[in-house]
Parts: sequence; C-alpha cells; structure tokens
Amino acid sequence: MSSLKQTFWFRISGICGILSPIFAFSFIFLAITSYELFNWELNALSDLGIIPGITATFFNYGLIGSGLLSLVFARGLFGFKDKTKLSRISLFIFILACISLIAIGLFPENIKPIHYIVSVAFFVFLPLSLILLSVSFSLDNHFYMAHFSLSISIIAATPWILYFSSSIFKAVAIPEAISGLAVSLWTIVIGLKMMHVSSEVNEY
Repeated sequence: MSSLKQTFWFRISGICGILSPIFAFSFIFLAITSYELFNWELNALSDLGIIPGITATFFNYGLIGSGLLSLVFARGLFGFKDKTKLSRISLFIFILACISLIAIGLFPENIKPIHYIVSVAFFVFLPLSLILLSVSFSLDNHFYMAHFSLSISIIAATPWILYFSSSIFKAVAIPEAISGLAVSLWTIVIGLKMMHVSSEVNEY
C-alpha cells in the first residue's frame, strides 16, 4: 500500500474510531430520554431496542451505525499494528466484536436466541481482543499502549465479573454502560493517535 493511501486510511479510520462511541452513546441517550420508564437498576440497555416507535429506532440504528464505523476503524488498526500472528488474531477478534455490535441492532431482544448470543459475543470479544492487543503492543515495545489497552480490558471486564459473582448490580444496564464507556475511551485514544500519525506523515 502506498504511503499516501496508508495515510488516508489512518486518518479516516482515526476519525471513525472517535465518532463510533460518540455516535453509539448519543443514540442510546436519545433512546433513554424517549422512554421515561427505563430504569438503570431494572433494565438492560437492549430493552430499549424493542420499545415501539422512535426509542427502538434510536437504539438499534445507533448500534448498527457505531458498529459500521468501528469496522472502518478496525481497517486502520491493521495498518497501525505490525503484521504478527498475534496482532492478526487480536484484530480479527476485534472485528468479530464490531460485527456482534451490528448484530445486536439487527436482531433486537425479542429475536431469540440470536440477540442473546451476539450480545454475549460482543462483551466477550471486546475485552479479549484488547488483552491480546496489549500483549502485541508489549512485544512491539509500545509499553504505554500495552498498559493502556490492558487497563481498559480490565475495566471493561470487571463489571461483568461483579455482576455474575455478586449482587452489586441488579440488572445489566450499568455493566453494559461501564464496559462500553471503557472501550469507547480506548477507541477515541487510538483514533486520535492514528490521526496524529497521519499528520506526521503529511509533514514530510
């Protein structure tokens, strides 16, 4: 791939990495505000996807759009990382997480068991991909990115460990939100770094 084309993909992918979580949580917020009966302690976020009218539209299309943006972001990650076997595996798992996010929007909660399967896949694939990416970053001597990715994966996984091992969370909405926000921070930081790399290339 030419340097110019690589720079173009870095910039586009970086922008998509920044926009993806903003897009998702903006539409989730709109869905929540449009449904006054939503309760963080009683509901799952996916409950919003089966409320007739604008609520389901906001929620489902927000996830689909965010997943599509994340796939473009993942495309840039392939150029951002060295082409080792571990990095390829970790990025493949990240892509599976992106596809799972799209599937959550395409197959709402009332489409069983598909919705449950893709929801579990998303929240498993996401931290797993970051754990493997942290190892890959470490092997590339990018220790800051390794520690950052590992920290985010731990934050993303911890609410689910607490949910299944204790009664601290009564429903899954809060673990879903914490996990999603943690990974959102990761994609924004990596997206900004991609844009920084593309700007440095353009200077020469």
